[in-house]
Amino acid sequence: MPEMRLNLVTRDWVIIATERAKKPEDFKRAEARPFIEPYVEACPFCAGNEAKTAAEKSRLRDDGGWRVRVVANKYPAVAAEGEKKRVTDGVKRMVSGVGLHEIIIESPLHNSSPALMELRCIEDVVRVYKERFLAAYADARVEHVIIFKNYGASAGTSLEHPHTQLIGIPVVPVKFRDRVQAAMHYFDDTGSCMMCDMIKMELKDGRRVVVESDYFLSFIPYASLSPFHIWILPKRHSATFADITEAEIQDFARQLKETLLKFYIGLDDPDYNYVIRSSRPADAGNVYSHWYLSIIPRLSSVAGFELGSGIYLNASVPEETAPYLKGMRG
Repeated sequence: MPEMRLNLVTRDWVIIATERAKKPEDFKRAEARPFIEPYVEACPFCAGNEAKTAAEKSRLRDDGGWRVRVVANKYPAVAAEGEKKRVTDGVKRMVSGVGLHEIIIESPLHNSSPALMELRCIEDVVRVYKERFLAAYADARVEHVIIFKNYGASAGTSLEHPHTQLIGIPVVPVKFRDRVQAAMHYFDDTGSCMMCDMIKMELKDGRRVVVESDYFLSFIPYASLSPFHIWILPKRHSATFADITEAEIQDFARQLKETLLKFYIGLDDPDYNYVIRSSRPADAGNVYSHWYLSIIPRLSSVAGFELGSGIYLNASVPEETAPYLKGMRG
């Protein structure tokens, strides 16, 4: 019988369609990705084409070159110049679209992939994430920072060269506010952090755990919104990504690589998005919020029922997909 499960973090109801669920291997990518060259002349992110990008913000240097570059987005979602102004006119509300939109170029090589990159390279990328996260919040106009990666056409990428985007916006998104409020209500009711309790529950249950390491836990949530949707959480209570330590950076990079490699092997390198969901550095002492990284493979699409009801329909069973991924070895 199908189950309706409540995702306590997002407050979304999810139908786990047990009777129409697919087998984990049925979600494999249908077609192999085409061969990709290590250098593409037209790509602005390839080493040697640095003049084709917008202004460079920072870089990690290498002997005779660079390992990671950060540049302004040539076509930003928000304007880098200008003041933040709020306008209220009757039922109309407006905030000027100012902020930051940066591209974190993860490798000089066009054909790199996080699943296959050397661990030290992913560590470099995570260190740059932290650096730019802190720099973005130093801008007084920025209220919320989102770090996200689009991998593959169905995930929204327009350039296949490995890169991540950072956007700092002048408002706090409603979805993020809702999650913070849910965490506050849970803390008020129980006196503990929802995510910390979730980690304990997942470790005790064990069926949905994909990767466990010293500092992080990767698992498919009990009420996963879509097939193979994974969360990577720090075991230590931490409200903001800004608080990540050097030891945690190394462990987080290792776990991210291992998780993505399991996708690469078990699902034949699917398109996916990942996003870091985090409070501000100023909220470091927050006892109820807990930052995490969410990975959403693009294995299904939202249709009329989801749009009309706001209820997700998941054609996979987390207790079946997690052991399948866990068993994948590189």
